[in-house]
Amino acid sequence: MPSETDPAAVAHVRAVVQDAVGRLTASGARDEALAEFVPARRVMLISRGATMRPIGRVWRLGVFLLGSDGTLYETGSITRAVEPGRSNYQSVSGEQRREFRIAATRAGFTPGETVNFAATPITLAPSELPMPDSPLVIVDGRARVRWARTAGDDAAVDFDAYLTERVELAVHPPEGA
Repeated sequence: MPSETDPAAVAHVRAVVQDAVGRLTASGARDEALAEFVPARRVMLISRGATMRPIGRVWRLGVFLLGSDGTLYETGSITRAVEPGRSNYQSVSGEQRREFRIAATRAGFTPGETVNFAATPITLAPSELPMPDSPLVIVDGRARVRWARTAGDDAAVDFDAYLTERVELAVHPPEGA
């Protein structure tokens, strides 16, 4: 059962996250853009197309994104800054993905760059950490990672092992990745 407040566990999570930032920074691991999606709107009778507002850079670590400042995010959505191609109107979800590609391109991201958006920050504070539906939970004083929102706490894996493995993959990516 998740604990309400466990300052020692939260302090341990912060230490593991800072160690991960140090390793990723020192190795020059590939990072990705983090942005906020800004939907299309009208400003004084002038239509403004959807765009993305750059927030910073993050490393993708499975269900987490990690900022160089130690901010941990729950992975949200992802797109690439590529020419969106022609509208085909075959599916609503296809047109939505196309709109995100247009917004990333319009924002000026480097062509082909991966852009993460709709990422939720995970507050590493004892009073805030047991967030509902968060991939990071504290169970019996230990930080654990849920792979899916619907997974119970008993299916969660050890946070230290999870983050260590993901950092190792980022520092030494498999050949061809």
